[in-house]
Amino acid sequence: MKKKGKILCFGLFLTVSWLFSGVLHIQAQPYPNRSITVVLPTAPGDASDISGRLVIEELEKNILKVPMIPLNKPGAGAAVATDFVAKSKKDGYTLLYGSTSGIVYNPVFNADTIPYDPIRDLEPLGLHVCFPDAISVQAESPWKTFADVIEYAKKNPGKFRVGTLGVGSINHFRLEMIKSWAGVDIPMIPFKGAVPAVTAVLGGHIEAAFVAISLTDPHYQSGKLRPILVDQKVDRLPNVPTLQDLGFKRALPLAFFGFFAPSGIPEEVRKVLIPAIEKATRNPESRAKLQSMWFIPRYKSAEEFKQTIVEDTESAKQIVKQMGITK
Repeated sequence: MKKKGKILCFGLFLTVSWLFSGVLHIQAQPYPNRSITVVLPTAPGDASDISGRLVIEELEKNILKVPMIPLNKPGAGAAVATDFVAKSKKDGYTLLYGSTSGIVYNPVFNADTIPYDPIRDLEPLGLHVCFPDAISVQAESPWKTFADVIEYAKKNPGKFRVGTLGVGSINHFRLEMIKSWAGVDIPMIPFKGAVPAVTAVLGGHIEAAFVAISLTDPHYQSGKLRPILVDQKVDRLPNVPTLQDLGFKRALPLAFFGFFAPSGIPEEVRKVLIPAIEKATRNPESRAKLQSMWFIPRYKSAEEFKQTIVEDTESAKQIVKQMGITK
């Protein structure tokens, strides 16, 4: 019996040793050694979903060569996804494809309710793209220009409704700026995605949508929608004005998408992710695809991206203070 006990103990010792060595081997493997989840702050088919999945595919197939899992978490002006990643494990296996809404404007606009501090809780890894947005109306609507909208809104307060991605989104913030500067009452109608907002305009349920041109351009081509204001000058829409073209002194802030990790990820993880994101963003084929879909590839390093966020946040705070913008 004693001999059998010794053999059993020895066998158990070998099994435990083997399992332990396997665990150590897995832990010792360089990052990344398993799948990485990339959280997207908008619904499937929205602008960040399109550009995000393109760069995620490039990272998976050609650079990091591990499974990259896109996870859509829309809602609350990108706050749902941003908060989820901010509170995730700091190991580099949960990343955020973050938007201007969740990183800058929602935290400024809803400072009392947003449960995270983007500058403290998230670490920028690299800016990926910027993109133009437009206010679009039905092509057969009576509003041929944005000046028509201002005139109508002054005579009919609250009746020209504009759909956006929701409270705290950059286009909600921009709409509040326009209302303040033009002295009009234009209600913002929140949607969980840009596609539903566009559908609502097409169906006549709201008067306009303020979303990415990448989503409305097919409807321009089909003659169903018409852009009447852009946030930045667009070569492919030369006759559509910006606010400055209409005589306003200030321009609307621009939107971006980029990669973030929870603050405090290991240095060895940063050394892998930051150059990988740069390589994916600078890839000529990927850039060409993005440009064909109305995105503007605009890489910035982690340090430059962080500085942009700090500057945009301070600018947004000043706008809120100077213009008296409220929810």
